[in-house]
Amino acid sequence: MCRWLAYSGTPIPLEELLVKRDRSLIDQSLHSRLGATTTNGDGFGMGWYEPGEGPRLYRSTHPAWNDRNLRELAAGIRSPLFMAHIRASTGTAIQETNTHPFRHGNWLWMHNGLVREFPTVKRELVLAVDPSLYPSIEGTTDSEALFYLALTFGLEDDPIDAVERTVGFVEEIGHKHGVEHPIQMTIATSDGRTIWAFRYSSERDSRSLWFSTRMDQLKAMYPASLLDQLSDETRVVVSEPLGDLAGAWNEVPEATCGIVQEGQDELRPFTPRVA
Repeated sequence: MCRWLAYSGTPIPLEELLVKRDRSLIDQSLHSRLGATTTNGDGFGMGWYEPGEGPRLYRSTHPAWNDRNLRELAAGIRSPLFMAHIRASTGTAIQETNTHPFRHGNWLWMHNGLVREFPTVKRELVLAVDPSLYPSIEGTTDSEALFYLALTFGLEDDPIDAVERTVGFVEEIGHKHGVEHPIQMTIATSDGRTIWAFRYSSERDSRSLWFSTRMDQLKAMYPASLLDQLSDETRVVVSEPLGDLAGAWNEVPEATCGIVQEGQDELRPFTPRVA
């Protein structure tokens, strides 16, 4: 499976999380501790927002630990909201169009997990995508299909409702084909202002997902530290912690959606439903 992170807060160089942490995302590409696979070497991607602009992408089929361009870009780009993803393919081809994050308009999307028996259910899933959106699908992954289903079900208007309907639809189609546990997922999506993060699986045994402690609380725990340079709005959502700082990381509960937004962040129950 894959590993990913999503950051929102004070603009920082991307390398601060991708390269410099004790357990940075690049380190996790070789030494994942909580993932289904230790090595995640089937490509790397990052998407970032700059004020007043839509999201930009860098995606590569190179392993993250062996991508010199990634290190150069991560050192030179500062962003208040960015996502990054290291891929371990579950069967689809290793190609740039299959590398996360995926982008449509102002939205980014990335996924860890799988739609089980995807070749069996793929036709019914992709044919449910809105005809106006279908030509934008570039790759062959279940992850991108989920993105375009969510867009079809109203992601741009109500992300939680859209993802609940998407997952309900995938489970309905999977069960029709005899798939016991149709979906396993942690998902992050953003419109450049808010991050929505989802943890869910049909068997109620989802891949790991963590969020950082509120920054004002961390500053109180660790006064006169580098944390003082970050605003209280700063938050990170990760597949696994980026280090061992005591009190810094909290596990997202099973079947939950987390919302990172201006003001109070939220955790809400996530309940798939049939449209």
